[in-house]
Amino acid sequence: MPRILVIEDDEVTAREIAAELAVHGLDADWAADGREGLRRACAQRYDLVTLDRMLPGMDGIDVVAALRERGVDTPVLMISALSDVDERVRGLRAGGDDYLTKPFAPDEMAARVEVLLRRRQGQPETRLRVADLELDLVRHVAHRAGQPLALLPTEFRLLEYLMRNSGQVLTRSMIFEAVWGFHFDPGTNVIDVHIARLRRKLDPPGMPPLIRTVRGSGYMLAPAG
Repeated sequence: MPRILVIEDDEVTAREIAAELAVHGLDADWAADGREGLRRACAQRYDLVTLDRMLPGMDGIDVVAALRERGVDTPVLMISALSDVDERVRGLRAGGDDYLTKPFAPDEMAARVEVLLRRRQGQPETRLRVADLELDLVRHVAHRAGQPLALLPTEFRLLEYLMRNSGQVLTRSMIFEAVWGFHFDPGTNVIDVHIARLRRKLDPPGMPPLIRTVRGSGYMLAPAG
């Protein structure tokens, strides 16, 4: 069972995170301040760390920077009440792998954790394949059932993200941040527009659809079954 270290000074939030992770089959330990979290993350082998941005004893930015300086490459999901773009960039530059703002939905947090865990288990690839869909990451070309797909650069990045996480429900926030690279604006429909365009190219009439809408959650790419 994957082990997660939750570094969070608020006990209620820490228990909520641990409870949601348990639902997904993940075991969680808790550290209530930055220095203790750093010590445990260095002393024990964890599969992932959730890290609060503002902590007593040692700031979250300093914790993740110290982990990377000591050669600890455990994936880190930073969680913060600071939602502006500059803070997110600062957290990622310090060594964080993803950044989630408070308040957050527990299933959103768990989805991000699962994506980071899947990414860590994978190996560098030059070609992605899901059913009869193939993406060549070197030549930047895509085919479905042997037929080439004419994709714009953003469509290619969107499809790559969906394929790398095939079978996984991806929220709009996750897609927006991974493909466009900044914090999700819930008032925009840019994701839905790009998904619709990608669907027209990927799932023409007569072909089994690969992109699925998960009502109330987001999207998933998976073979029909």
